[in-house]
Amino acid sequence: MSVLEMRVAAIRREAEGILGFDLVPVTGGALPGFTAGAHIDVMLPGLPARQYSLCNAPGETHRYQIAVLREPASRGGSQHLHERVATGDRLMIGPPKNHFELAPAAGHSLLIAGGIGVTPILAMAEALAAKGASFALHYCARSAERMAFAGRLAAAPFRDQVHLHLDDGPEAQRLPLAALLAARGADDHVYICGPSGFLDWVKGTALAAGWPEEAVHTEYFSGSVEQRDSDSAFEIEVAGRGQVVSVAKGQTALDALLAAGLDVPNSCTEGVCGMCMTRVIDGTPDHRDQFLTAAERARNDCFMPCSSRALSARLVIEPDY
Repeated sequence: MSVLEMRVAAIRREAEGILGFDLVPVTGGALPGFTAGAHIDVMLPGLPARQYSLCNAPGETHRYQIAVLREPASRGGSQHLHERVATGDRLMIGPPKNHFELAPAAGHSLLIAGGIGVTPILAMAEALAAKGASFALHYCARSAERMAFAGRLAAAPFRDQVHLHLDDGPEAQRLPLAALLAARGADDHVYICGPSGFLDWVKGTALAAGWPEEAVHTEYFSGSVEQRDSDSAFEIEVAGRGQVVSVAKGQTALDALLAAGLDVPNSCTEGVCGMCMTRVIDGTPDHRDQFLTAAERARNDCFMPCSSRALSARLVIEPDY
C-alpha cells in the first residue's frame, strides 16, 4: 500500500468528544482525489491502521478532513488522536478508498446519519449539491452538544435540505423514519452511517418497507466477531503454494493465516472495513461480516477472514498478498 506523509494543519473541537483534523501533504502539491463516501487509513504508532471517513468536499486536493469521536472503549486509535496529536505533527496515511459510493443514476438520495456517522454523509451532501442532484439529509444526535458540524450545515448552500434530530429534543423533531422510508421513488437510494444499533434499525426499516437491498447503502464503523458453540475447526488451502493452514475452533481465520506467515492486510478485525477481503476459489464460507451484501455473499467467491469461517471442511483461497 502506498503511504502519504501528512502534517496536521489544524485541530478543531467539532462537538463534545469529537475533534476535527485538517491534514495537508508534507511535500506540498495536490493530494490524490477522492469521491464522496471515501475513507483513509491512518497509521498510528504501535496500532493497526484505523479508517476515518473524509468529510470535506470531494474535489478538494489541498487537504483531507477527518473527525474523530473519542470512544470510551477505544482500542487506542481515538485516544491517541485526542491525547497525543497536536497541530504540526506528522501522520502517515493511506490514499483514499471507497466502499460507500453514491449511486450515479439515483433519482433521489436520502442521507441518514447517526452521531459521528455524519462524516461520510457530509461529503455526500457536498457532492450531490455540487451537481444539483435531489437529496435530503437527516442527522440524528443525542444532544446539540454532541452534534458535530451543526454550524457548517447551517451555513451550507444546501441547508434547506438538512433536517436535524436530537434525542433530547421535542418529540416533533424526532426522525420520522417509517414515514421517510414509506414513500420511495423507483430510482431512490438511501445511505446510512452511524453506530451499529442505529444502522441496523434504519436498514431493517428500509428493507421491511420494500426497499431493494441494492438501494440501501451502509457504512459500519464497528462490528463484532461472532463465536458459536457449533463452530468447528476447518482448513484453508493457499492455492499455488502447497500450504494448508488449520483454523481451530475459537480462532479466527485471520489469526491462523497471520500465524502461518501470510501477510494479510487487515485493520478493523471486526468484519466491517473490507481490508482483509480474500478471494475464495473453492469451498463455502460462513459469512459473518457486515461488509458484503447478500448478493455478494451468495456468490461465495470471497470472505473476510477476520470474522468469517467456513461451512465446508476446507476453503481454497487465492490471496493477493
